[in-house]
Amino acid sequence: MSLRVGIAGYGLAGRYFHAPLLKGCGFEVAAVQTGNSERSAHALSDFPSTTVVATIEELVAQRLDLVVVASANLVHAQHALGAIKAGIPVVVDKPMGRTLAETKEIVNAGQSAGVAVSTFFNRRWDSDALTIKKVLASGVLGEVHRIDSRFERFRPELNATSWRENMSAADGGGQLLDLQPHLISTAIDWFGSAELVTASVRSLRGGADDDSLLVLRHDSGVMSYLSASAVVGAPGPRIRILGTKGALVINDLDPQEALLRAGKFPENGTWTYPTTSQAFLHRGDLVEEIESIPGNYGHFYKAVELAISAGAPWPIPNSDALLVAAIIDQAREIGTRAR
Repeated sequence: MSLRVGIAGYGLAGRYFHAPLLKGCGFEVAAVQTGNSERSAHALSDFPSTTVVATIEELVAQRLDLVVVASANLVHAQHALGAIKAGIPVVVDKPMGRTLAETKEIVNAGQSAGVAVSTFFNRRWDSDALTIKKVLASGVLGEVHRIDSRFERFRPELNATSWRENMSAADGGGQLLDLQPHLISTAIDWFGSAELVTASVRSLRGGADDDSLLVLRHDSGVMSYLSASAVVGAPGPRIRILGTKGALVINDLDPQEALLRAGKFPENGTWTYPTTSQAFLHRGDLVEEIESIPGNYGHFYKAVELAISAGAPWPIPNSDALLVAAIIDQAREIGTRAR
């Protein structure tokens, strides 16, 4: 029997990330919550047998094994708490909460009710992230001392229809809540717990924050420089890791997001398309390409399935979601003071 899942929200995250991954990993998309008629039509087109409802209360009444919160950041907590109150395990798209306080509220509610809660840090299953783990384990870089990790784009004009680009931080807008959670979560996955050293957080286009640089010091001694910006005419490499014996450079993301947006999905939890990034080992003028590990976001939902059906660990510990939220809060405070 397939696990029955309800998706709260059917915009970009719900339709193009969670729904195809859930379908590919064998879940039954039994219900979708949206108050938008166009998105309701999308849900019924994608899943003709699904039930579309308007509220979270109606969603959790659909005999579900899992709720996936893929709605706007503004209502993450409301939807997550609704699922927890109904006793249904819940996956919350990143960021779990808009602030550390909101994230704590969700985590504490789950713990008090004995209901599992996790967050969707899917970039830990990008090709670059998996390849980095392999390279770090090999020791080929020597002692790693620095990482530059970036989501840099050139979109100099605001998208008037995007809530992420126009809503205030209090309402959940901005890249500090959109892209930095990926950068922070992968950095702590690779190098362990960290503290914020300094941060720059700005709005260059007149909307929500769209340019940020966070510097973290990991307990391991590694320094992480994390850049998220929409106004970079010459984006740097996606990843650069510096060690005493060499450097690892990965220039681009793997194609999983593009595949999902094109209507593809990992069948039976496995991609039938290439999903690798090119990775290069640099030693000064000597450069060699190394074998990358294919990315697969399906691993997240396969782990969720095992957690629900067999009591296995959930794929993302809540301690990581809390640390990411704490760093973002601190970065916003420092960035505000700097202006």
